[in-house]
Amino acid sequence: MVAFGKKLKERQIQEWQGYYINYKLMKKKVRQYAQRIQLGTSDRRHVLKDFSRMLDNQIENIVLFLLEQQGSLASRIAALGEQQPDIGKISELIEAYRAVGEDLLKLLFFVEINAVGLRKILKKFDKRLGYGFTDYYVRTRANHPYSQLQQVFKHVGIGAVVGALSRNLHELQNRQGSYLSIYDDPTLPLQEPVIDSIKAAIERLTHSTNFLNFLAQHALIIQDELPAPSEEQVDDQRYSFMSLLLNLANTFLYMVNTYIIVPTADDYSMSLGAAATVCGIVIGAMAVAQVFSSVYFSAWSNKSYFRPLVFSSVVLFLGNVLYALAYDLNSIWILLLGRLLCGLGSARAVNRRYISDCVPLRTRMQASAGFVSASALGMACGPALAGFLQTNFKIYKFTFNEDTLPGWVMAIAWLIYLIWLWITFKEPSHEPEKNDTPHQSNAENDALEKGLQQPLLVSSEEKIDEDGDQDCDDGEEAPVEHHRPANSIRSAYRLLTPSVKVQLLIYFMLKYAMEILLSESSVITTYYFGWSTSSVAIFLACLGLTVLPVNVVVGSYISNMFEDRQILLVSEIMVCIGILLSFHIIIPYSEPQYICSGLLMFVAAEVLEGVNLSLLSRVMSSRLSRGTYNGGLLSTEAGTLARVIADATITLVGYFGVSRLLNITLLPSLFICISSIIATCYTYNSLY
Repeated sequence: MVAFGKKLKERQIQEWQGYYINYKLMKKKVRQYAQRIQLGTSDRRHVLKDFSRMLDNQIENIVLFLLEQQGSLASRIAALGEQQPDIGKISELIEAYRAVGEDLLKLLFFVEINAVGLRKILKKFDKRLGYGFTDYYVRTRANHPYSQLQQVFKHVGIGAVVGALSRNLHELQNRQGSYLSIYDDPTLPLQEPVIDSIKAAIERLTHSTNFLNFLAQHALIIQDELPAPSEEQVDDQRYSFMSLLLNLANTFLYMVNTYIIVPTADDYSMSLGAAATVCGIVIGAMAVAQVFSSVYFSAWSNKSYFRPLVFSSVVLFLGNVLYALAYDLNSIWILLLGRLLCGLGSARAVNRRYISDCVPLRTRMQASAGFVSASALGMACGPALAGFLQTNFKIYKFTFNEDTLPGWVMAIAWLIYLIWLWITFKEPSHEPEKNDTPHQSNAENDALEKGLQQPLLVSSEEKIDEDGDQDCDDGEEAPVEHHRPANSIRSAYRLLTPSVKVQLLIYFMLKYAMEILLSESSVITTYYFGWSTSSVAIFLACLGLTVLPVNVVVGSYISNMFEDRQILLVSEIMVCIGILLSFHIIIPYSEPQYICSGLLMFVAAEVLEGVNLSLLSRVMSSRLSRGTYNGGLLSTEAGTLARVIADATITLVGYFGVSRLLNITLLPSLFICISSIIATCYTYNSLY
């Protein structure tokens, strides 16, 4: 991986050199602006006006050249279309159209590299000067009736050229068969590599804030930018749709496995002679093991995807069998051992790595969104399934009731999954790890910046950007060691900027608050309202079913109307309000109070999680986009630790009595929430 300035220089087409964004000059100007602001020799208005004018000139230069090239390509296609397609000239015409396609592909890459350069320089300006300039500039330029920015980011007009090229190639290839046009039947296949490459390039360019993109960022799977064509071919060779489906199924089943026991964990604990609040340890045992399993699964996925998934399925099968047998063995320790084994089978790190490393770029966003959707669906299905398992019978010496059936059902599910995995999974080829030497500096690319919205800003004292583009003086290149992936948790932690640490604190807070709400729900509702297991299951399932609709609203509408940082802060405040409303202080505790406050806290936490991970995927160092100790692992560990501490808190507080459980467990949630709000506000105030 190399700095963007060097990559831009290396990949420029020489005859077009004067029409690319002058990234080096603009980076130098940003550095000068920052120095002038610090010395007080320039004011904000002058800097913004001067930088806006410079950007306008750069974009105009790019767009005018783009239009000229589009016209040239259109003229060539029109001239080829006037030629008579005699039998002897068909092959010659096809090659001529392919040549136009190759030139169109070069033009698309020209647009893409300039779009990335514009995003990077806008991000750099906001970071160094502490201004929210990006949102203002994009909003005013993109929505103007004479917008030139739309030409760069929406590639206006190129679609017509692609359509004409595709239609003519299709008709020439079918001269001896059907004369149907692609417009008559859009499903007609066109076996043409150059058209496939063009479509892939257009899909990379079509990158705006929408529900699918928002959901994909929710998975914190960092994508590469400006991939070489050879990298896309490698992706296609390694990718298997069935293997992707198996990874998503693993994600779904694991989330079902996590939450299926929540409605009955307190009853199961009491039936084994323990207190009802021991359910916190029972539920949290899975998270404790996941802290360790995430690391070894992430490392294992460097060498294989199939073997870790097989191991995960076997361990989860055994863990669920032990969980179910604990009732007949009358042992709380067998119960805990079963849950620990289930946690040791957590292969979410493998699922993320498969999507990040093996799924082609053109479908990676959809796959990432599928990962999040599978998790949300599993979270809702787990408690709902527990609500249906209300029966009691024995077969031989084994008891099947509402406590043991979740274990038996999940054991059967994992056994079926294991057979399906063994038969259909296709192990992708693993490339040997490369040393990050100067000769291999292009082995990795910078992390893709998701859209044009401004991230949570970081300190201007940093020498290396979050995207790996080092602020070197002119003529200097970032040293190779600054681009190597982290090789330990400690080195990964050192790569975290202050803003990333704040966002991980927010992630910890929301996971802690959600775990407290979910894990103690059965105990609290039974104590205050006398709810049955079915009622608890319905409540938890309804909470889980809000995940996708909330993300639709935020990703499609709210994120287009407000800055991510504004949504982040408001969501934190709403979580805090939900926690405050959940306390039992003076008035009798009622079901409407519990349901409404819990729903408010859960929905606000879901909004907060989506926006927080979206920001995190854009500002996290690109050195954390690959390798064992990647950004996805760090966020998983932060969330898992929060769940472990929350579940342990429930069990410890339970010794003071169930009557005190609600208020005492909410106090740490309130404290952490207020701390995260203060940290967020402090980050903004220190930069503006």
